[in-house]
Amino acid sequence: MEYVVVIEQAPDGSYSAYLPDLPCCVACSDTLDEVRSLIREAVTLHIESLREHNEPVPPPTSIVDSVHVA
Repeated sequence: MEYVVVIEQAPDGSYSAYLPDLPCCVACSDTLDEVRSLIREAVTLHIESLREHNEPVPPPTSIVDSVHVA
């Protein structure tokens, strides 16, 4: 499965990441590389926990697009 990850940079320069299709699955870090690593780990653990508790794993449904503004 492939999920969309949204990474945002805060005014202080730190980063946060979340997945629209997996509510409550988030990560925060001071660096972009670390937040990417942490969110991968968070997704793995989140899905493992859902499966262990016999809860459904939401399918990826989000779509990424971009808009060019001149």
